[in-house]
Amino acid sequence: MLLPAIRSAYLFGIEDYGVVPLAGLTYWSGVWATVIMLMALAVTPAVTIFRWPALIDVRRMIGVTALVYTIAHMLIYFAFRRWDLAIIANDMTTRLTLIVATVSTIGLIVLGATSVDAAVRSMGARNWQRLHTTNYVISGLAILHVVLARGTYTEQYMLTGIFFWLMVWRVLARYGLGANAKVLAMLAVASCLCAAFLEAGFLWSRRGFDVLETLGYNLTLAILDVGYPPAWQVLAFGLLVALGAAGREALRLKAASLEARQAG
Repeated sequence: MLLPAIRSAYLFGIEDYGVVPLAGLTYWSGVWATVIMLMALAVTPAVTIFRWPALIDVRRMIGVTALVYTIAHMLIYFAFRRWDLAIIANDMTTRLTLIVATVSTIGLIVLGATSVDAAVRSMGARNWQRLHTTNYVISGLAILHVVLARGTYTEQYMLTGIFFWLMVWRVLARYGLGANAKVLAMLAVASCLCAAFLEAGFLWSRRGFDVLETLGYNLTLAILDVGYPPAWQVLAFGLLVALGAAGREALRLKAASLEARQAG
């Protein structure tokens, strides 16, 4: 969680963020804030799939870190706008992407303020849980903010594909399929297609690129000789999780078999 801050400070220091360094820093600080939010959402799947309950202990810490990155992103944006409150206020009330970002930030601040044990005791466990369930909506708004940002960037589609995976996984988990390797593999493919179609749609709407041509280009193995499109990155993420689930299940069955032999 500290690595993005260290990396961003280093790249800013060596002037690697382009002609307008604050613009680059504003963009990447927002991307990393969103990544940390997704990390918080990934705790529950990781606990279930890999049977790693100790991760629960760091979920709150990850959420608070996401808030810190979000506030840092907001302050960097203010600095980019030279702290001109009139311009900032106009942006936040007229640009949809910043309206969404403002609502998401306010929600995250509320969650951060109520993350302490005293708030849990004061609100009661059930009310506290209901409030913090809104994290799904807040994270969704953060993803929407990234998607609606000016321009078209790889991170927009990759983060959306991973968010899609995290949300659909929760539906599957309700039906007891959250650790099923075959189902997770299919989810990986669906998330890959989500990222691919989103990219094709945005490149068509913003740059006029042909949708089928973009899909064909990004969904062929030949593209891997050139680079790794967001759809393929999402697919790799999903398949790694599916392989991990398969390996974990194999270990469980092996342990059960050994116990059966010993009992026999």
